[in-house]
Amino acid sequence: MISFECDYNNGAHPDVLRHLMETNNEMTDTYGFDRFTQSAKDKIRQACQAPEAAIYFLGGGTQTNDTVIDGLLRSYEAVITIETGHIAVHEAGAIEHTGHKVITLPSHDGKLLASELDEWMQVYEADESREHVAQPGMVYISLPTELGTLYRSEEIVAIHDVCTRHGLLFYIDGARLGYGIAASRGDITLPFLARHCDAFYIGGTKVGALCGEAVVFPRGNAPRGFFSIVKQHGALFAKGRLCGVQFDALFTDDLYLRISQHAILMAHRLVALFREKGLRLYIDSPTNQQFVILPNEQMHQLEQHVQFTHWGPYDADHFICRFVTSWATTQADIETLGRLLPNNENK
Repeated sequence: MISFECDYNNGAHPDVLRHLMETNNEMTDTYGFDRFTQSAKDKIRQACQAPEAAIYFLGGGTQTNDTVIDGLLRSYEAVITIETGHIAVHEAGAIEHTGHKVITLPSHDGKLLASELDEWMQVYEADESREHVAQPGMVYISLPTELGTLYRSEEIVAIHDVCTRHGLLFYIDGARLGYGIAASRGDITLPFLARHCDAFYIGGTKVGALCGEAVVFPRGNAPRGFFSIVKQHGALFAKGRLCGVQFDALFTDDLYLRISQHAILMAHRLVALFREKGLRLYIDSPTNQQFVILPNEQMHQLEQHVQFTHWGPYDADHFICRFVTSWATTQADIETLGRLLPNNENK
């Protein structure tokens, strides 16, 4: 059975795994004070063109979002996202569990509109009883979005400007950031992000690592005592080298970007295959997540041979299915899928 279910159901990219094996017998300092972690931080600072950046490594995306948001917000503050935002729908209420309300605004192809954020904040600020409600302190977006779409640079700038105007922190979830940077239609870079948000993270788990996310506070603006906040959230690795070694490999010889570019290439071939078979795409995604509309009967036949995500019903006779590529996706996988997919009448 071949898999397009997600981009983290394989192990590590061979170069990452090789670096782990080659350094395995070396004794190092613990809790992220080893030479590999320091090397990884230096390489990330250089890639972000942010020499003052404070960088922390955590294990996974939900843990990272929970820790960063809780660390940046005051106890009475809330975070604003869209109704399809990952923290709103796919993290089991983790943010609310720490005591922070998640305020949701409309989603537009998975994106937040700066104009609607501005309008919402104006209404909030005009409310004479605003101190009786959860007070917005942060805006959260993911890049790419949950639907595989991308913010253009001017959209990021617009959200950043609204946040600055209303005194909001701006945090970007980069679980799949590599794919956003590598996408042919993307005009987002690490230095650009470092200049236009208060915090973001570079996802490793979904981009070639066994585990790990690199949180970047680009101006050294981490909350006071963030190391202790990480530990309070059970997110501090005793063997900090586990993430350090992996990110040291990912940021050597452009491996992070090369992994992402390969996945984007495979996604383009996937799109071409769907169109060749006469299938409709649910949304125009330039990244490694592709959403295709399958007839129900065809979906049930395909799931006997292929792993993919059943995203949700499109209508009574069709289902939206997500296919995801990664470093491990091969041309042979695409060709196998092509043999399994029948031609459709609406070709």
